[in-house]
Amino acid sequence: MTKILTIEDEPDVREVILDILEAEGYEVTGAPDGAAGVALAVEFQPDLILCDVMMPKLDGYGVLAALRDRPETATIPFVFLTARTTKGDVRQGMHLGADDYLTKPFTHQELLAAVSARLQRQALTQQKNQEQLDDLRHSIAFSLPHELRTPLNGIVATAQLLLQELDDLEPVEVREMVLDIQSSGQRLFRLIQNFLLYAELELMARDSVRLRELRQLQMDYPAATLEGAAARQGQEWPNRAADMQVGAIDANVAISESALQKIVIELVDNACKFSQPGQAIQVSGSIDGDRYCVAVCDQGRGMSPEHIKSVGAYQQFDRKLHEQQGSGLGLSLAKRLCSLYGGELRIDSQPGQGTTVRVWLSIVPEA
Repeated sequence: MTKILTIEDEPDVREVILDILEAEGYEVTGAPDGAAGVALAVEFQPDLILCDVMMPKLDGYGVLAALRDRPETATIPFVFLTARTTKGDVRQGMHLGADDYLTKPFTHQELLAAVSARLQRQALTQQKNQEQLDDLRHSIAFSLPHELRTPLNGIVATAQLLLQELDDLEPVEVREMVLDIQSSGQRLFRLIQNFLLYAELELMARDSVRLRELRQLQMDYPAATLEGAAARQGQEWPNRAADMQVGAIDANVAISESALQKIVIELVDNACKFSQPGQAIQVSGSIDGDRYCVAVCDQGRGMSPEHIKSVGAYQQFDRKLHEQQGSGLGLSLAKRLCSLYGGELRIDSQPGQGTTVRVWLSIVPEA
């Protein structure tokens, strides 16, 4: 049964609302003031909250702020009941995360229509989220076994050969085989970490509390992060360290250092994967208006417009033709990280001519 909490300090109004909703088959409860309403919302866990604005102890805005700061109540749909509907009042409520306003006095039909509309919208949102999670699970189930099998086969086969031929192998041959095992193990480890990270980011995108906390983070020295990440990733690929060309300036950017580092690592790794040794990879960081722009440019095989539109998790373009190893998660991880911090990622590419990926992040004004 759908549960609705009504927070209203006028007893007559509160009882009328509860009677109307109960007659429609909803499970209802009421609170006489804001403080009691917050406590009851945590305990009752309603599917919808109707809340007056002007109340003693804690007004409606305070109630909404308190509920949005608690993980267990942060996503509950919230409708204000108020006679105050100036632009300033509406803007304040919407800024705090209100879903709707119902202006007093309202009729029986208006109340039920507002409740029904909000519950239907919440049901559609939950259905969409569930479909996205189901797609994510399907993608993991479909591609994870294959992606894990390739490096795992390399580890098992090389180790087995090493054991069988150990007495006849020269030290240099043993070293080469051990390095192959190490390389496959490192690739397997990174692959697992990326799968887990992508799943975590998808869940984080649906958690409004964690999302707000995330967007409070910032860093002052992105240039060093860009240079370090590009150099590190260049060392991971044979004969690519000299291809890295980095130029960046500093700014106060709205992102964590670890997230920016991960974005650059994945974009540079992608550039290395789809270009050849000797082809330059340019990494830059510059101020573009009120945003900080990170760009990674390669001279590789590029992507078609159809490929760019279909950037998604666990997808690698033209795999049968181009046999590069990897799950195709790099661009998807970078894009998701960028969006979580309120940024934008854009891909410009021409088949056979190369790809430029640009990431725009907000610049935090100095206090």
